[in-house]
Amino acid sequence: MTRGISLKQAYWFLAACGALYVAFISVLCTSWAQKHALYVHKFHTMWWQDLAKPEQFGFLKNQVQPLHITTPDGEVLFAWHVVPIAKYIANEEYLIREQNISATQFTESRGFDSLSKDPKSCLVINFHGNAGTVAQGWRTDAYRSLSSGASDKIHVLAIDYRGFGLSTGTPSEQGLITDGIAAVQWAMDVAKIPPERIALVGQSLGTAVAAAVAEHFVRVSKVEFAGVVLVAPFSDMPTLLLTYAIKGLIPILSPLRPYPRLQRFFSGFLRDTWDTSSRIASLVRRSQKVNLHLIHSKDDFEISWKHSEALFYAAANATSTLGLTIKQMEAVKLRQDLHQGGSFETWNSDGMKRITKQIVRYGGHNRITTYPCIARTVQHIFEPLGSRQVIG
Repeated sequence: MTRGISLKQAYWFLAACGALYVAFISVLCTSWAQKHALYVHKFHTMWWQDLAKPEQFGFLKNQVQPLHITTPDGEVLFAWHVVPIAKYIANEEYLIREQNISATQFTESRGFDSLSKDPKSCLVINFHGNAGTVAQGWRTDAYRSLSSGASDKIHVLAIDYRGFGLSTGTPSEQGLITDGIAAVQWAMDVAKIPPERIALVGQSLGTAVAAAVAEHFVRVSKVEFAGVVLVAPFSDMPTLLLTYAIKGLIPILSPLRPYPRLQRFFSGFLRDTWDTSSRIASLVRRSQKVNLHLIHSKDDFEISWKHSEALFYAAANATSTLGLTIKQMEAVKLRQDLHQGGSFETWNSDGMKRITKQIVRYGGHNRITTYPCIARTVQHIFEPLGSRQVIG
């Protein structure tokens, strides 16, 4: 009798779990729920902190200066300009003296001058992942790390997409791409930084934005940047959702793996597909001198490092007019075993197109952005191999 009750309870428990899952997936088929689940733009932990006062996040006085960037469709993006520490020290006397420089007055600041008037200044435009703001989680540490390889010249521009933080609007795939384009256009037209001194760096969702922005500029105006760095990227949203679990715990479509028709059915409701694989292939094909870097951690439990494998193949394959088999690619690519540091692979084409993939063992999904492998990659982008000095 007890066993019968236990089996019956187990049956109803599983039935309830199944019903809740179906309800959960059904809700995600709606536009409103998808937008909030994908972008999580309303979630943040900044209730008691002011993004207009970056010193609250450990920066020196006026080291980070807020600014506004207006998009072509009229949205106003909130952004941070982070002055590298050595450049800050060189201008410290003036920066400390500056008072009440608002986001609308940024171009009148010493920080802006240190970026726009120095012919050696380089700029990293950072595209963060979903949820939160420019100051969320590890992001502030990542900005400090990004310029650490050349703290006298590598500035950082970090933006909040539309609907995030203090930016206006509502997020969408095309909207975020427009935001990224506006940030780059601001850097080139207002700050007067040429594209050869600009690197695009994206993490998680930001990798899809960075890839789309780079592809847009090479396709529309044949503009190419010093480099593009994608940290924890994904090939496309439908493929990601087949294995993705929120925070590595709550699965989306993976429970339907035994039922591929159901997976395809629910995937068909996805409005923002973020096809990074196709965009990277287009970027590589159209580019004359692409410099693309994929970095992923093996202990990333949100987005598998296998996505970087797929993107590496898509990018390398795009360098050949006839296409490449995986076997052909494996025979030609250069591979270096870094032991506990992971592995590093390089694909060179015609001496002009360079694609790298670094798989590190540790770093998770977010903390990896603060690791030296990212700063090293950025420094190498701005300091070509032939120009480096050997010390010691």
